[in-house]
Amino acid sequence: MPEDGKQLVLSARAELITATDPYYRGIDADVSLPHWITVRPLASTSPGGPHIADLAGGRGWLTFTFTRRHADLQITVTDAFWA
Repeated sequence: MPEDGKQLVLSARAELITATDPYYRGIDADVSLPHWITVRPLASTSPGGPHIADLAGGRGWLTFTFTRRHADLQITVTDAFWA
């Protein structure tokens, strides 16, 4: 992955892990994220399951899930793409 894509992916991961509502439920639930990230569930029937974060107006994306841990959430990126 090119360096600019890698930096954007790392920045997106940091934003996602510190989100107030990591499952992004409801309308405009991702308004606290930077303008270059939009988040949606992978399947609308599974809002607590995998999510997709579109990066930089569609130049790339991350598919990720959250795993609850004792003290905090853990993000697991299962797929990353950069064009």
